[in-house]
Amino acid sequence: MKGNLTFDFSNMCAQAVGAHAIDESRFERGQALVGEVHKAMCEKRGAMAWRNLPYNQEEVVEKIERAGKEIRKKFENFVVLGIGGSALGSKALFSACCHPFYNELPAARRGGPRFYVLDNVDPDLLSGLFDVIDVEKTAFHVITKSGNTVETMTQFMLISRMLSDRLGEKFKENLYITTDKATGILKKIVDANGWEHFIVPDGVGGRFSVLCPVGLLSAAVLGLDVRALLAGAAAMDEVCCRPGLEENPAYLYALLYTQAMEMGANISVVMPYANALAPTAEWYCQLWAESLGKRTDNAGNVVHAGQTPVRALGVTDQHSQIQLYNEGPFDKIITFIEVGQFKNQLGIPSAPFDVYDSSYLAGQSFNKLIASEAAATVRAVSDAGKMNNRITIDELNEYSFGKLLFFFEMATAAAGEFLKINAFDQPGVEAGKIATYALMGRAGYEEEARRLSTAKPAREGFVFTV
Repeated sequence: MKGNLTFDFSNMCAQAVGAHAIDESRFERGQALVGEVHKAMCEKRGAMAWRNLPYNQEEVVEKIERAGKEIRKKFENFVVLGIGGSALGSKALFSACCHPFYNELPAARRGGPRFYVLDNVDPDLLSGLFDVIDVEKTAFHVITKSGNTVETMTQFMLISRMLSDRLGEKFKENLYITTDKATGILKKIVDANGWEHFIVPDGVGGRFSVLCPVGLLSAAVLGLDVRALLAGAAAMDEVCCRPGLEENPAYLYALLYTQAMEMGANISVVMPYANALAPTAEWYCQLWAESLGKRTDNAGNVVHAGQTPVRALGVTDQHSQIQLYNEGPFDKIITFIEVGQFKNQLGIPSAPFDVYDSSYLAGQSFNKLIASEAAATVRAVSDAGKMNNRITIDELNEYSFGKLLFFFEMATAAAGEFLKINAFDQPGVEAGKIATYALMGRAGYEEEARRLSTAKPAREGFVFTV
């Protein structure tokens, strides 16, 4: 299949960009840890169930493909109800592999339902959706592994009531559920009602779940090649299981990034030069932040590990963020993602009037322009002494996108091993969930509600109402 990825980490090295990059001694220090990291990655593979998703889902994929065909035939709209990892993967798939104005295309050209992801409980957002869809003609995919996600469950309650009021008992036909196989509120609901549902496999956390039914049902509904996604992930897995740095881009990425963190480079910028990959940068932000942002290491030492991910978009953010990246502090690493061959070749014509000094552009192409701007930005930040690396996708499709997703997942897991932290829990997220339960009056959280009600008053003079 077409869809190779090329990784260029040259501009992470001091010999390429200067003193604020990884020098040979620091690289050797990280390299000494690679054997230990590889051993841990091998020993823990069984606990990283997401690593088996490219191989162990044949029956699940068949079920997903059947459901996808059913939804494409029966419904005008498909809405994902989820948050975090239950939503970001679908958004990334949709943008990377579909027409940029997919929902605005005529139904015949789309070939399937319009596609929406609701990953917020903003009442104006929710209400606004109902202004543009007919819920009776809409399939809703409800996703929460824990079955306790307050945002998704409230969305589910709202949608179920709307469907039930309009369709009676037939409302269940509009609902597709993905949750844990054994526990949680949503599991109790599907069991009590005898609803068919999809499973989030044990050991697959939300931010690693895009290649299971969480994201694959969206792919099938959109008419994407689910098997090509998984084949791309499998191809990347084969490479990222190799023991040596010279043959494993995920290990090299993780080593360079974690060594850079020690140097104070505490911001990771992902900047794709393809509009289709902007939501992929958003997906990466959750993956990198939630996995690596940890208070303690595996031994219980307080380390406050992590690196803040930032999403940018070329060429858009050349006109908003690059000034900071070039001339600001040496606290960032930039990953540029480029596409070698876009789906369309678009020329720049001569204008029907004098464009003066812009006339040199006529007869060239937008493809050359975006590639030139990417190359120019890489050169500029490198000349400024800022660490950066490049991922080039020769052709963006399901196969290459599966590779890209799996690469970032493997690099994140490896970075966790270099940092000696647990990359697969999220205790910092749980604190906010508990506070929300308390504020919304959930039984069992009364003490937390009392604690929140006695919060310290604001400092006088620090609060304004204008």
